[in-house]
Formats: sequence, C-alpha cells, structure tokens
Amino acid sequence: MGKVIGDILPLAVGVGISPVPIIAVILMLGTPRGAANGPAFLFGWLAGAAIAGTVVLVIADAIGITSGEPSQGAYSFKILLGVILLFAASRRWRKRPKEGEQPEMPKWMQALDEFTWPKSLGLGAVLSGANPKNLLLIVAAVATISQSGISVAEQIGTLIIFIAIATIGVALPLIVYFSMKTRAVEILGGWKTWLAAHNPAVMAVLFLVFAAVLIGQGITGLS
Repeated sequence: MGKVIGDILPLAVGVGISPVPIIAVILMLGTPRGAANGPAFLFGWLAGAAIAGTVVLVIADAIGITSGEPSQGAYSFKILLGVILLFAASRRWRKRPKEGEQPEMPKWMQALDEFTWPKSLGLGAVLSGANPKNLLLIVAAVATISQSGISVAEQIGTLIIFIAIATIGVALPLIVYFSMKTRAVEILGGWKTWLAAHNPAVMAVLFLVFAAVLIGQGITGLS
C-alpha cells in the first residue's frame, strides 16, 4: 500500500495545486457570507473528488482491472493520458498572458458575492470532480490503485489519502482565514494576485510534469 501511495502522491498534489479553485475560495472568504461559503466549497470539493474517484474505481473493478496483473492496455492507457496532458500543457503555455496583460479569469467569479452556501457547495464539487484536468489526474491515480493488486479495503484507504492530499490546496486558505483573521486579508490577497498572474504557467508546468510521469510509467510497463 505504501508503494501505491508513493506512486499516486504526485497526482494528488497536481489536483491540490489548482489555481482557479484556490482563487475562488479566497474570493468567497472575502464576501459577507465567506464564513459559510468557504467551508461549503471545501465540503463540495471533497464530495466531488470522492464521487469521481469512487465511480472510476467501481468501473475499474467491473472491467477487471483490479486483478493485480497490469495489462498492456492499462499501460497504454497511461501513455494516452500522458499525451493528452502534453497537449494541455502546450495549450496552457500558449495562453499565458503577455508582459503587461491582465490575466483572464472565469466570468462566474464576478458572481461569487451573490453565492449562497448550496451554490458554493455545488461549485466545489464541479471544480474538483468534473474539472477536466482534475478528472484526468483522478483517473490516472485510480488506474494505478486498481492495478496494484492490494485489497479492496486498502484501495479505499489509498483513495481516501489521495483525496485528502488533493484537498490541501483549497483547505489552506480556510485555515489561514479562521486562524489568522487579522492578517488573513493581506496574506490571501497576495496569494490571489500571484495565482491569477501565473495560473497558465503553473498549469502548463504541472501538465508537463504529470505527462512525463504517466508516459514514463506506461513505457516502463510495456517494456
């Protein structure tokens, strides 16, 4: 089980380092309903990742990937995911703002002031489990878990650890907000500014790293 956790750790970090969701929760914490909307977003994030991971794990079990005997198809699938991430990295890098340009953020962020906690909950679930980047990394992690040969209980435990690590990014602003209220505005404002300015570059580098990891694992398995 320890080896599997080590294998999926980079993928969990990749889900956790998600600039747009982190910016979203920081903006939520700055609204009048921040004390309720921030935690609701976090719970939604946990729920979305848990649902996505569980569904993929159940599908993997249904089609027999959990036999503990990784097939050539499973390794080829990792290479395919890696190639997709390579294209995503290239696309993100080309979209990075030029010198002096204002970074473009999703339009829905302008409506966060009007969000209630149910909307925040739903947004957290969508950004964690339905976000294409996160879904790709979750699928890759579950593929690694399911073909490891560990027991079902260990697979579930490993998935829980994966989700916990993947939640650190959106949980950290909440920790700062509730533990450092007098300085939280300044600290979180600095984080938001940096993440907004470097979002495309951060995502491009992450995609490139995880593409290399997945393609490397796939080639090693096939050889």
